[in-house]
Formats: sequence, C-alpha cells, structure tokens
Amino acid sequence: MKNSEIDRFDTLILQALSQEGRLTVTELSKRVGLSKTPCQVRMKRLLSERYILGFKAVLNPAKVSLEQVLFVEVKLKQTNHLALSEFNEAALKITEIEQCHMIAGSFDYLLKIRTKDMSAYRELLGKVMSSLPHVDTTSTHVSMQAIKDIIS
Repeated sequence: MKNSEIDRFDTLILQALSQEGRLTVTELSKRVGLSKTPCQVRMKRLLSERYILGFKAVLNPAKVSLEQVLFVEVKLKQTNHLALSEFNEAALKITEIEQCHMIAGSFDYLLKIRTKDMSAYRELLGKVMSSLPHVDTTSTHVSMQAIKDIIS
C-alpha cells in the first residue's frame, strides 16, 4: 500500500481511535476485524504517515477550574507576512488560547479561550490579549453552553 492511501480497515481504525484513543491493540483489532499484528502494523503506519497526530487526555473543565469558554474575534492593524507570523508566535505561547484560527472575513483570527471565570478572562484581556503584536481590535463572545464539544 502506497503512502497516503487508506482502505476500509484504516478508516475503521481511525474512527475507533478518534472515539476512544486508549483502546488496546487487542481490542482495536477485534473492533475492526483484523488480527492483532496486522492491526498494530497499520496503526504504526497511520502514526508515521501522520493520519494520527497523537494521543492526549481530554480533561474535565469543571474539575480543573476552566469552565468559562469565550470566542474572541481579533482584527490586526496589518496582515502582512511579518505581522501574521508575530501574532501566530505570540498566540501559541498563551495557554488559555485553546484554539487559534486564521479567518477569511471581516476579522483576521478567531480564538477559543478557556478561563476559570469572567474575572480571569477580563484580567487576561487587559494584561495579555491587549499586548499581542499588531492587534487593532477584539470582540468577545461568551459561550453560555457547549451543545457539542470534542468530549460530547
């Protein structure tokens, strides 16, 4: 099988692991209908070819005091290569930014931010977000309830 070609078994492996990343190879092989060794070989190939980027624990936001979710629109003063690169580099360093997407539209970035509460966000906005390079304006949208999230 050539690099970047996936078949039905690979697709089943990817679907199973995306739902339950801690499956043992034995359990995974049962679910996809392969014996253990071919399943393990396919899984290693999917990892090496970067179909699977990694495995991580999904934390319960309530248990780790990060229940406040906000979406922040960011408009930059300029969008040349240097400005975008400097903003990207700075945003990557802020742990409260859970996701950062460059957007085609009326603003330049959409950030998903998670904090303890609104007070913690106000402090982050005043001390950190306002000092990000090339930021012109921000507009914050507060999530009232997550209807569907990665753990839903």
